[in-house]
Amino acid sequence: MRQLPLGVRIPDRAVFATFLPARNLQAVQHLTRMARAEVAGVAWVCGAPGSGKTHLLQAVCVQASESMRAAYLPLAEMQSFGTGVLEGAGQIDCLCLDDLHTVLGRPDWERALFEIFREIEEQGGRLVAAAPMPPALAQWSLADLGSRFSASAVFQLRSLDESEQQEALRLRAQTRGFDLPDETSRWLLRHFTRDMRALYSLLDTLDEAALVAQRRLTVPFIRTVLREQGQAPES
Repeated sequence: MRQLPLGVRIPDRAVFATFLPARNLQAVQHLTRMARAEVAGVAWVCGAPGSGKTHLLQAVCVQASESMRAAYLPLAEMQSFGTGVLEGAGQIDCLCLDDLHTVLGRPDWERALFEIFREIEEQGGRLVAAAPMPPALAQWSLADLGSRFSASAVFQLRSLDESEQQEALRLRAQTRGFDLPDETSRWLLRHFTRDMRALYSLLDTLDEAALVAQRRLTVPFIRTVLREQGQAPES
């Protein structure tokens, strides 16, 4: 795990190298340039659950932390602590705010976010936000904040199709140091939810079981592991 500012921990695999761009290449390229300090400004990433928003924001933070002060804040998890968790965030060179929609419509949060937005712009920093919807469709209590985000670089992530999901699973497997047979990846996609976050978690669990058993991730082995864990695949 990588330790980054503000006490937030990010998985080692949450990097650009483990993200399959597919039809989201423009977003990946722009965010990579921001993380490398080649461009400054604000970017908004939106898309359905499992489309890769969190992975990309974490990848930005990991890359940026090599050359500047960077922080990743999952607001859905931190909102219960109040706006105090944002103290000093405007001084961060590269700030990534995940699940921004969870605090929208709340005047105290939006006022704090507006000040952060203003500070980062003034110092030439970078702000990357993520939410399911584009900023123009979000419910803002502070219109000025909504208009500023709407004027930023907005990227709508497109979910992967079946062949791209297979390729993404193979990339995940390579990152963990093993080969994933095509037959196995096709079986996983046929029998489990197409949410990539859930599929990655399942693949990590199966890989750990395979390491213990010294087995390859074949379909019969996966069936055995899932039966032992009481996880029945979708029919």
